[in-house]
Amino acid sequence: MKIITVKNYQELSSTAGQLITDLIRRQPHCTLGLATGSTPQGAYDYLVERYRAGDISFREVQTFNLDEYCGLPRSHPQSYFRFMHDNLFRHVDIQPENRHIPCAENGDLQAQCDAYNALLRAATVDLQLLGIGSNGHIGFCEPGTPFDRETFLTRLADKTRQDNQRFFDSLDEVPTTAITMGIKNILQAKSILLIASGRGKAECISQMVNGPVTEAVPASALQLHPDATVIVDEAAAALL
Repeated sequence: MKIITVKNYQELSSTAGQLITDLIRRQPHCTLGLATGSTPQGAYDYLVERYRAGDISFREVQTFNLDEYCGLPRSHPQSYFRFMHDNLFRHVDIQPENRHIPCAENGDLQAQCDAYNALLRAATVDLQLLGIGSNGHIGFCEPGTPFDRETFLTRLADKTRQDNQRFFDSLDEVPTTAITMGIKNILQAKSILLIASGRGKAECISQMVNGPVTEAVPASALQLHPDATVIVDEAAAALL
């Protein structure tokens, strides 16, 4: 696992964004695994800047998102479908048919998991972008998730819902379930890039990097991957 420590969130975002930019330049047909939440927003802003400057094109890029809340329409301001549209997709030339996000609006959710997993099995993700939850989750693979799980319907941990309450008006509005890639899906990416910012992530980063490989800390599975890079700012690296 390669650890890159940078000064602050701005440098973290530009460093991560440049790594993704370099990949798109080398492989215009690359497949990206994408994450949501506050941490990757700066990296997406960087990618939009590079696109507007003419440095990269997303026309041949294919993307797969990690997860999606259940119970929110795609039009909801906090759906991950909406997040990706607002923060990246509507600003670049990515083709609609090349964007993949789990569908959890309605219908048979297990069937939706199976359909998304079939798409992932048919693809090869060149780079998977990850954040990390304060309890060590990646995607919405909460502590206790077996490392051999593929795309599944998960119940969100209380800690995760409490952490995400800041995006909603109340805890009651935070969804209790989600569809997420499994850890097996994540580890099948050719390369993994995890980014973390802030003192609140220092403990889980330390456990991920220096602790045992354990289902109690899902992100510790990255120790098993041959090409995993972790970019942290000084605050998130405080316990390394």
